[in-house]
Amino acid sequence: MASSKAHHATGWAAGLIAAALVAHAHASGPYHLWTLFAFIGGVAGGTAPDWLEVAWWSRSRRLWITHRTVTHWGIGWLALLAWSYHLLGHRTFAAPLFGFACGGLMHLLADWPNPLGVPWIAGRHSLNWWNSGRCDLLVVGAAWVAAWFVAGHVWWHGGHAMAMLPHLRLG
Repeated sequence: MASSKAHHATGWAAGLIAAALVAHAHASGPYHLWTLFAFIGGVAGGTAPDWLEVAWWSRSRRLWITHRTVTHWGIGWLALLAWSYHLLGHRTFAAPLFGFACGGLMHLLADWPNPLGVPWIAGRHSLNWWNSGRCDLLVVGAAWVAAWFVAGHVWWHGGHAMAMLPHLRLG
């Protein structure tokens, strides 16, 4: 399991990815509001698999389901991602839901290297690379590199800022 800070940071990266994909699907809405809502959904979804387990309606705020079970199920998040992407441009709730699903998947990807693993299909699967809280910088860095490439492909049409540096005139 990545730390809470890592999940927040990767959620922001997921929000950027979701916003870029919503814009790429030409579903950004009036004044690009759906792009903004997809970003906000991605940020919220980055921590969602953990906070969805908490019984917010009770005073004790205990877990109402076991950690890393239903809320960490990969098939459910992938299905939500595909369904919400299919609805982009047709339903107003699709963009924030798509962002939420992107954030949820990013959360699962951040938890996957942990020995506890993630239930992708039926049973848990782990990459078994490191223990909880270790290598958070690597997880966050990988998420932001992915966000950089997706956003660069969409908004800079594949021309990343580093490739554009030789073309800048600074004097």
